[in-house]
Amino acid sequence: MKVTVVAVGKIKERYLREALAEYEKRLGKYCRLEMIETADERTPERAGEVLEEQIRAKEAERIMRYLKEDAYVITLEIQGKQLSSEEFAEKIEMLGVQGKSHIIFVIGGSIGLGKEVLKRADFAISFSKMTFPHQLMRVILLEQVYRGFRIMNGEPYHK
Repeated sequence: MKVTVVAVGKIKERYLREALAEYEKRLGKYCRLEMIETADERTPERAGEVLEEQIRAKEAERIMRYLKEDAYVITLEIQGKQLSSEEFAEKIEMLGVQGKSHIIFVIGGSIGLGKEVLKRADFAISFSKMTFPHQLMRVILLEQVYRGFRIMNGEPYHK
């Protein structure tokens, strides 16, 4: 199975890059992982809704270039469905059973995802009702994907 993460913005913090590298290494045993970063737009402090929508649209245009037609696209959204780690593992496993060999996870920028990306999504997932920095979400996502593969393979994992 191929897993792609398309995320808006660059990771500048060394500790986050190191954490991502560790999970990339661990996931190599279970899937082919591809990490794609797209440029983010600068959002002024007091940006109105119209400007924010324009920014999300520009970021969405960049994201859409990477969303392959035959891939199953999962967006990370506060309004998405919350799953336990076991349910998340089951979701990934069922996609494989259904012949979906490429899953693309999409993490938006600091003000969320554009309408075009939201429309393209096959599934929306939420890791919490809380808001997390989008850079940290990459680490959280990879940890959960790794945990999901461990669960699917009947391997031990921390509960």
